[in-house]
Amino acid sequence: MKKIVAILDGLSYSSSTVEYAVFIAKQEKAHLVGVFPKDINYRSYAYYDLVDETGIPDQEMKSFAEKDTHTMGKSIQQFELACQQSGLNYSLHKDNDIAIEAVLHESIYADLMIIESKEAFTRVKEEKPSHFLSQLFAEAVCPILVVPSEFTGISKSVLLYDGSPSSVHAIRMFDYTLSGLKHIPTEVVSVKSPKSSLHLPDGKLMKEFMKRHYPQATFQVLKGIPWEVIPAYLQEESSDTVIVLGAYRRSRLSRWFYPSMADILLQELRSPLFIAHCK
Repeated sequence: MKKIVAILDGLSYSSSTVEYAVFIAKQEKAHLVGVFPKDINYRSYAYYDLVDETGIPDQEMKSFAEKDTHTMGKSIQQFELACQQSGLNYSLHKDNDIAIEAVLHESIYADLMIIESKEAFTRVKEEKPSHFLSQLFAEAVCPILVVPSEFTGISKSVLLYDGSPSSVHAIRMFDYTLSGLKHIPTEVVSVKSPKSSLHLPDGKLMKEFMKRHYPQATFQVLKGIPWEVIPAYLQEESSDTVIVLGAYRRSRLSRWFYPSMADILLQELRSPLFIAHCK
């Protein structure tokens, strides 16, 4: 039985994360874990909101803290109810730690992690991806499914392939982790420079590999700059298409000159992203 972990902000409950997690856990007959990190630095209020001429009243602080505790409890109840109504085998983890540290630790023991694209575990508004998500993408040791804020299901997969070991690894992990999606239409998309041929990188080996994993897959080779042509091509896809990609991790210098494909797709699309990279 696979172990799927749903990462949830108890102070800002994501029904989308839970819907995708339940959908996939039922399909894979997996055990679902709801992880609710209780970050010691994260609360729904700021201390300066409580300050008056005498400082911070104890009663006021206690009232706000109790409100957060109530909100967290209600979120946990919603998760449990969704699992019970679906007849899932599930459990809860409530980690008292810095959120990113708790979630990265959970990734060691998970087959798949599911999280909404807006998660940040901070009151400060951040652009996608948040600092929290960027660190998670780079350091998690299990595949991650990043989902949009509205659940639409999954009816097609697009596998991004550039000939690198990371892109092949992501496709392999997608098959192993979400084997219940083998029956949906699958497309392999590659990008080559304008002066190159339209031959797939390592075409013979890749097609041999795909026959064993997704024998009905189709292939599309585009020309241009990857971070320009791929988002434009994927704009035509509906929100129930999952995009599979690897190679998120790069050096700081590389990230300075070249935008991350995951970052671009998060900003421009409303589709689920399956991210898995080689360490």
